[in-house]
Amino acid sequence: MNEITIEHDVMHLEQDHYSSALDTPMRANAFDMDDDTKIDLIAQHFAGIMEVLGMDLGDDSLKDTPQRVAKMYVKEIFSGLNPANKPKPTLFKNPYQYNQMLVERNIAVFSNCEHHFVPIVGKAHVGYISNGQVIGLSKLNRIVQYCSQRPQVQERLTMQIANMLKEALGTEDVAVVVDAHHHCVSSRGIKDAGSTTLTAEYGGQFLNPETKNEFLKYIGS
Repeated sequence: MNEITIEHDVMHLEQDHYSSALDTPMRANAFDMDDDTKIDLIAQHFAGIMEVLGMDLGDDSLKDTPQRVAKMYVKEIFSGLNPANKPKPTLFKNPYQYNQMLVERNIAVFSNCEHHFVPIVGKAHVGYISNGQVIGLSKLNRIVQYCSQRPQVQERLTMQIANMLKEALGTEDVAVVVDAHHHCVSSRGIKDAGSTTLTAEYGGQFLNPETKNEFLKYIGS
């Protein structure tokens, strides 16, 4: 994938899949309930869904499924909804005065489409230019993971990652590209298993065509 392909293939989802709000839609009292209570309630509701589908919850293979799903929702795949799980960035001084671009490619994205609750799976590529501090590399992965672990649309996910990086680093000089496969496209509806969606967000120096093309060259090589 070269920079021309990436640049020209950045796509957006259909208009009815777009939300103008950068924040994930949440109720004001979303965290009044503790995790254990949420797990119990979700398990009850999921058991009801399984029963409506005609599944036998008395079967050994299925009897614990509602609890497993509920725990997975709260503690794992939707744990990014809770701001208490927001990663705390580890910043270091930049004694070498490295003022060039730093890029981390192919960060795993595992999210879920908020319209059908099926997986969005792909890669994120992030870059930044230090303003005097650098961030621990694993924190870049954790920021991507945190923003991904909630029901999402890809445009919002891309912007949320970029904004968290800007906040953590104290600079606008940030770039994010997400390339993802949507199971709501491959496993239902059109059932196109071969397509991926690319979204991008650029800030600061990355709005300069020369800097942007350098970033795209790095992630496409």
